[in-house]
Amino acid sequence: MAKAKKGTVFFCQECGFESAKWLGQCPGCKAWNTMVEETVVSSSGKAGSSKIRVERKEPSSLSQVSLVKEDRMETGIRELDRVLGGGIIPGSLILVGGDPGIGKSTLLLQVCQKLAGQGRRVLYISGEESLKQIKLRAMRMGEFSDDLLLLCETNLDIIEETIRRILPQVVIIDSIQTMYNEGVGAAPGSVSQVRESTGVLLQLAKGSATSVFIVGHVTKEGTVAGPRVLEHMVDTVLYFEGDRHASYRILRGVKNRFGSTNEIGVFEMRQEGLVEVKNPSEFMLNGKPQGASGSVVACSMEGTRPVLIEIQALVCHSNFGIPRRQATGTDFNRLNLLMAVLEKRVGLQIASSDAYVNIAGGMRIQEPALDLGIVMALVSSYKNRPLEDKMMVFGEVGLSGEVRAVSQAAVRVQEAKKLGFTICVVPEACRDSLRDVRGIKLIFVASVRDAMELI
Repeated sequence: MAKAKKGTVFFCQECGFESAKWLGQCPGCKAWNTMVEETVVSSSGKAGSSKIRVERKEPSSLSQVSLVKEDRMETGIRELDRVLGGGIIPGSLILVGGDPGIGKSTLLLQVCQKLAGQGRRVLYISGEESLKQIKLRAMRMGEFSDDLLLLCETNLDIIEETIRRILPQVVIIDSIQTMYNEGVGAAPGSVSQVRESTGVLLQLAKGSATSVFIVGHVTKEGTVAGPRVLEHMVDTVLYFEGDRHASYRILRGVKNRFGSTNEIGVFEMRQEGLVEVKNPSEFMLNGKPQGASGSVVACSMEGTRPVLIEIQALVCHSNFGIPRRQATGTDFNRLNLLMAVLEKRVGLQIASSDAYVNIAGGMRIQEPALDLGIVMALVSSYKNRPLEDKMMVFGEVGLSGEVRAVSQAAVRVQEAKKLGFTICVVPEACRDSLRDVRGIKLIFVASVRDAMELI
């Protein structure tokens, strides 16, 4: 008979790499000082003393595989359904991450409210809050159906037995870092506990067609705490973004086996909870200054949704030997590259000036289509000449100073037209795709020098 044997193994907190000894640098993800020692329990016995009979399976051709249309559960929150790909797939495992206080528990409690109101049985399991704390938060949101069941527990064996007994359609685990499995000799929140607990929940979800939402804490770098293998085990990974002191929140899909990973959902935090923002462009442009230099409206595509945002730039004389550069909401290295293009290709002497670029509203956007907007904002601030208030620009800037085409140009222009913009500065390479656009003035530019003539 096999006997349980205890030992210690070193795990990487970033990627979950295992090692028998401590290493300064993880061989898997090349991160430094991430190896932690944990106690594991393994069974030992005579090799070959027992054999497991495995059922023989024959491979199938692709044409023999039949597809069944999955019935998605609509949550009643359209912004969340958009990010999930149309709703919740039965038996899926969904990971929701975000900074503390960003609104993860509030959103999932609202999901419970909507689903329970549809007559679906929902189980909310909290390892961080008591029943009274959940009740106080729920009172701000309105009425809840009796189909919502609450459980405060961290023992995964009890949680597994409860799920198998009542068979809910949706389960919320808040959070995975507080759960512990008695079969793993490590503290809750450790790499072993997080990985093994997620494995148990994965088997429950796939075996009983129960959809499971997992709340995950994030590290200071913004990634889910625990091994990266956690993101590989789940079906969908959602991240909550935004400044906790601001009113808006952005739900972004990082991984989705049942839909697109480019969609975003925009919410506004209010006293009664998270409220959907149906028109993010209008929301992001609220409070834009009129007739101010260094302010440019650009358009970014988030999946199938165009979002108009304001780019603010401030260029001023530097009082120090080394000029300062600061980028908020966009790539810092991209800012330096675009300033070098202005210096080399256009002859604009801004190398000795301080430059600050900000994406108004706190959004983080890395799309190259914002290049032309950043360039025009820098030039507008440097020359202290404002642009037209109803002008929108987009385009990618190359190292030769050329303005390159971007995808879905017609969709971006139609969004600007819908919000009352009268002028659009677009790349010359997008002329053919915008041939059928009417009702808005289009200015085509082939290079950064052509765009500067508009300022």
